[in-house]
Amino acid sequence: METYSDRDCRLASSVFSHEVKRPDPIHGHTYKIPEVFAIFPGPLGTLAALQTAEDLAQELEVLVIFTDAAGTLAALQMAEGLAQKLGAHIRLLVPYEVPYTLPLTKPAVSVEFLERQIRDLAGKARLDVAAHIFLCRDKISTLKLLLRPRSCVVVGGKKRWWPTSAQRLAQGLQKDGHQVIFAELR
Repeated sequence: METYSDRDCRLASSVFSHEVKRPDPIHGHTYKIPEVFAIFPGPLGTLAALQTAEDLAQELEVLVIFTDAAGTLAALQMAEGLAQKLGAHIRLLVPYEVPYTLPLTKPAVSVEFLERQIRDLAGKARLDVAAHIFLCRDKISTLKLLLRPRSCVVVGGKKRWWPTSAQRLAQGLQKDGHQVIFAELR
């Protein structure tokens, strides 16, 4: 099995990679960069190639970023209200960081466990939720690849006087120009 590496991620096989042609400003030619290994919940263990930001959505969407179970549930509940008012779809993105000591295709937590956890969360929503699990090295870099400009994003978590990881994620996405709503846990 071949492995491809980039700064942020490692792919198990070219069959599962999505290669992007990027121009090289110095040498004047284009080169291919594999991006992220993605697993879309479907039948357990189903593997698929990454869809780029242009492919992920052609219709209006409310994106929910997974933080933790409780925070994501709060974000899904808030996203439901928004989606109903806007006539939009809900998409749950789960960028799961795999440490560099492990192969990207072999996370510390089994993919089946992640799929069950996401199915349980999505099952609590009244509207349909399209969920995607992305095995990556860096959550922020992966989200930058996946999100279209000015995306409508909901992030859930606890709000503290010091910034929590969910608050830092929301602030980072907002700095990148996305419309971010923070669903606060009570």
